[in-house]
Amino acid sequence: MSELQMRVSDEDRERTAQRLQRAFSEGRLTHLELEDRLEIALTAKTYGDLLGLITDLPDEQPPVSDVIELESKNGHLKRSGDWAVPRRLRVTSKYGSVELDLSEAVVIHPVVDIELDLTYGSAKIILPEGGVANVDAFQSDWGHAATGDVPSRPRPGALYVVVSGRTKYGGLTVRYPRKRWFTH
Repeated sequence: MSELQMRVSDEDRERTAQRLQRAFSEGRLTHLELEDRLEIALTAKTYGDLLGLITDLPDEQPPVSDVIELESKNGHLKRSGDWAVPRRLRVTSKYGSVELDLSEAVVIHPVVDIELDLTYGSAKIILPEGGVANVDAFQSDWGHAATGDVPSRPRPGALYVVVSGRTKYGGLTVRYPRKRWFTH
């Protein structure tokens, strides 16, 4: 029996369905094509059935790691620009500050968990416009946790960041990017 004739699992069907949905969101498939292919993907019996649905799509990029750990004893930890955000980010900093700018980052997960372990430092998280953040699980002994005008409840289609952890003497600020004013 060839590999194409082998039976697929529910996980194989779901993985193909997710790939088709990504292709639709990238503009590679029309809504009708997506519906037709999803119907076949969810009822596929063999790898050959699934392969026929994705052969005209480009190969996928390697997946972003599920968990990334960043650590610093006394330096400034900063991520900004075009960087890949994992589903779970663990950040440890004893004396330094942390700045995580998600406004231009590649975020493929609808929910991102950020766990902060800060002793004397503070953290700033910059969300893309429309993103939301829940900081209820973050504790600050002698500091603050400020979210300003950033909502904390999940919203359909919006990035949802859940911040947990603690700081002894620092604080946490979650905000949107600063508006740039141009003069002519």
